[in-house]
Amino acid sequence: MKAYVFPGQGAQFSGMGKDLFEASEAAQKRFHQADEILGFSISQTMFSGSDEDLKQTSVTQPAIFLHSVILAEMLGDGFAPDMVAGHSLGEFSALVAAGALQFEDGLKLVSERALAMQDACNANPSTMAAVLGMEDARVEEICANTPGIVVAANYNCPGQLVISGEIDAIHAACAALTEAGARRALVLPVGGAFHSPLMESARERLSSAIAAAPFQAPRCPIIQNVSASPVNDPTEIRTNLIAQLTAPVKWTQSMSKMIEMGAAEAIEVGPGKVLQGLFKKVDRGFAVSSASMEV
Repeated sequence: MKAYVFPGQGAQFSGMGKDLFEASEAAQKRFHQADEILGFSISQTMFSGSDEDLKQTSVTQPAIFLHSVILAEMLGDGFAPDMVAGHSLGEFSALVAAGALQFEDGLKLVSERALAMQDACNANPSTMAAVLGMEDARVEEICANTPGIVVAANYNCPGQLVISGEIDAIHAACAALTEAGARRALVLPVGGAFHSPLMESARERLSSAIAAAPFQAPRCPIIQNVSASPVNDPTEIRTNLIAQLTAPVKWTQSMSKMIEMGAAEAIEVGPGKVLQGLFKKVDRGFAVSSASMEV
C-alpha cells in the first residue's frame, strides 16, 4: 500500500515550481489561477523571488501548497494513494489532492490561514525550538513545569520534537531541557509559536472559513495531524483542521499509524525530502521516494 505525504512550511526554495510550469499547460493554468485568486503574482515570487521573499508566511504557505497540489495533478493516473497525510500546512495539500476540497477553496483557506497566523504572530511575539535526543514524555513534563506558555508543537520523529510558546518561556525551557540531558535544544528562526495556544486568534479567524468551505469525502483516508488516525468523514475533517492551529502536529504517531495500516512506501509530493527523512528515523528500511511528474 502507498502513502502519499505532503510537506509543510520550511520546504520552500527559490525557483520552486518552475519546472512544473514549463512542463505543462495545465500547470500554467493553475499558476495563473492562483495569481488571480491571491491578488498577486505568487508564481513569479516562487520562480524568481529571493529566499527572503519566500520566507514570508503569507507567501510560503500558498507556495508550498501550489507546488504540492499541482505536482499531484501532474501525476495523473500515477497518483494512486491508499492513504494521504500532510505535515501541518501539508494537510491542506493532502485534502485537495485526495479530492476532499477543490483547488480554489483549498488555496483560499491556505491564504487565509497564513494571514491569520501572521497576525497572531504580530500580536504575540513568540517562537519555537527544536529538541533533540530526549523522550517525548520528558520534554512534555519539563514544558509543563516551565513558567509561561510553552508546549510540544511538532512530534516530528522519535527523538525530535519542536516546542512552541512565549519567547522567555522557550528560552527557560531550552535551558531546563539541556540541563536534563537533551542532546540539543535550539531556538528556531521562526516568527511565531505555531501549534500552540498563542495561535487562538488565528484558529478563531480560520474556523468560520473552514466551516463554510465545501468539503466532501476524500478518495482515501487522510491521517490527520490532530488525531493521528484515518478520517473519511467531512465533518470530522473540518473539526480536526480547525483544531490543528492550536494543537500539536502528531507526525511521529501519524507515520506509525500509516505503517500499521499497511503502508509499504511513502511518496513525498512537493518540495524537499524532509518527510522521507522522518520516515527513515522510524524505520530505516522503509521505502521512500519523491513524486516526479509525468509529462
